[in-house]
Amino acid sequence: MDIEDTPEEAAFRAEARAWLEIHAIPKGHPDDFSRGFFTVAADWDQLDRQARAWQRRLFDGGWAGISYPKEYGGRGGTTIQELIFAQEMARFGVHNGPFAVAHTMVGPAILEFGTEDQRERFIEPMLRGDEEWCQLFSEPGAGSDLASLTTRAVRDGDEWVVNGQKVWTSSADRCEWGILLARTDPAAPRHRGITYFLLDMSTPGIDIRPLRQMTSDSHFSEVFLTDVRIPAVNVLGGEAGVGNGWRAAMHTLANERNMIGSASADDDVAGLLALAREAGLTGDPLVRQELARVHTAVSVLTYLGYRMQTALSRGQQPGPETSVLKLRYGQHLRHSTNLAKALLGAQGMLDGEQGRWSGYFGYRFVWAPHSGIAGGTNEVQRNIIAERVLGLPGEPRPPAVQAAVPGLATGDH
Repeated sequence: MDIEDTPEEAAFRAEARAWLEIHAIPKGHPDDFSRGFFTVAADWDQLDRQARAWQRRLFDGGWAGISYPKEYGGRGGTTIQELIFAQEMARFGVHNGPFAVAHTMVGPAILEFGTEDQRERFIEPMLRGDEEWCQLFSEPGAGSDLASLTTRAVRDGDEWVVNGQKVWTSSADRCEWGILLARTDPAAPRHRGITYFLLDMSTPGIDIRPLRQMTSDSHFSEVFLTDVRIPAVNVLGGEAGVGNGWRAAMHTLANERNMIGSASADDDVAGLLALAREAGLTGDPLVRQELARVHTAVSVLTYLGYRMQTALSRGQQPGPETSVLKLRYGQHLRHSTNLAKALLGAQGMLDGEQGRWSGYFGYRFVWAPHSGIAGGTNEVQRNIIAERVLGLPGEPRPPAVQAAVPGLATGDH
């Protein structure tokens, strides 16, 4: 592993930092929106407007889609440059989280598996900040076992008619487009008859019902699809993609795990230290031990990120290590927020100005259980690590599944 920039990477970092210092909002500024929805009583409409405006500024400045080809509106750079820019942007009071699904999950899938018409139609608007995307994969009975999905799509001339239900769809009520998995061939092996659709969220027949979470927000929604008509040209990959959406879905989920695991945790150490000092507990050996654990966890996450950064710098794509990163981040989030609550004591039950530090950590405390589910549960990640990294025997599977998809890992369904 090499954690140092090459001369070319150092030059790119300096250029990015110089541009950001001129155009980005400083940390701590009254307009700082870098914490995104990790803000008590966050104004989601305002965050959306700020993120769209910032994304447009990035696009106009030539910094949107750094690793995307120039012909589709990107910069034509490398993945490592994309990562470097994200590292530098994290130093400022800006955030483009509402576009995370579009840029991290959807765009790469369209570039890899889409038709030329799909690349030309969809990539530039998402890089410009015109269109946000959501993910319509999970169902009430098909979460970790995604291949058991029951949403059906039936061909009707130049359209597909979709009926079914999706759940845990982030920002479904704010997005212009969605990626949808539906079963198009019920007679095929369960991993073979699934198709990956690009869905206009304004299509008649889509009923979006926000789900109220214990954070008091409605970040997720359940989505009901009743006779929703999708043009056949919106099958990812065109006709060749019919019934062959599983590979693109796995590509998307791997990118989702990387996105979740790469979330910044740098603020946690400083915030917890401030809490400990304020409570007069920095001399308590047990508190010091727990603070050391947080510092170690953040360092591990940093170095796992460096490992992927090194692979990207060498032109390699990360593999199962995305599961390691995602699993470790979820564990850190639970531990750090539990520690924050312990340091706050009774004050941790207060909100707003009275709660002082409890706002940020309090929100993350009730958000933390999500980290063990999104992008594949912790149990699924452990199976991927066990089978693909450690080479342990695989979980027992029905013979039909094993024959249909040789070498299948538990985390893939």
